[in-house]
Amino acid sequence: MRIAYRDQLDAFARDLVVMCDIVNEIITKASSALIRGSLEEAEDALSMADGLDEIRRRCEQRAIDLLLLESPVASDLRQVISSIYIVNDLRRMGALGMHIANTARRRHPDIAVADPVKEQFQEIAAAVLTMMGKTREVLITPDEKVAYDLAAEDDAVDEMNQAILTEVTGEEWAHTNREAVDAAMLTRYYERFADHCVSVAARVVYLVTGMPPEERSDAFDHPGTDAEILHRFTRLKDPR
Repeated sequence: MRIAYRDQLDAFARDLVVMCDIVNEIITKASSALIRGSLEEAEDALSMADGLDEIRRRCEQRAIDLLLLESPVASDLRQVISSIYIVNDLRRMGALGMHIANTARRRHPDIAVADPVKEQFQEIAAAVLTMMGKTREVLITPDEKVAYDLAAEDDAVDEMNQAILTEVTGEEWAHTNREAVDAAMLTRYYERFADHCVSVAARVVYLVTGMPPEERSDAFDHPGTDAEILHRFTRLKDPR
């Protein structure tokens, strides 16, 4: 029975990596579409929504089965709880990438980012893609140091986000209000994407150490309580 249970946990972990790979492809294609004005890449990114949602549903059902039909020990329970949070983070990251792709598609054949901030968007996109690669690395080989490195890189993305906002709201902005609004929304999507990379890392810290991330470093936000997430998934199975 425990061998079958471990097989289920291992399958869950593999699905997380598959989700991460899909999200990575979404944000990569969306960013290229945004910078290059490529309609084809924007459409490619948006076409991945169904595949991501299918894996999300499978992960959620597997989590319900593991929690309600088995009797996980403490370390296994940590893995299931952490994985539930990570599924939610990856789902939101995919949605943010699709927001970026949608903006690129909507502005086609024009490029959605105005020239004064185009280079800054190239930088913030590159930084987020680097964080995405490290997020995948953490999921495959949990490493507390890499997790904390992600938190430091998130600070750099926050600074890039603020620099873009300062540019588009300044008195010297010579482009349209629409372009300013687009830039403000797009940089927010990247900033939130980076935050979710850090959130995934926070759950890995919890998985590796058994201690809530806020007890080990101020670099992470409080990810919530296990009781809350257990209750949510119990309600999904039995909504009475």
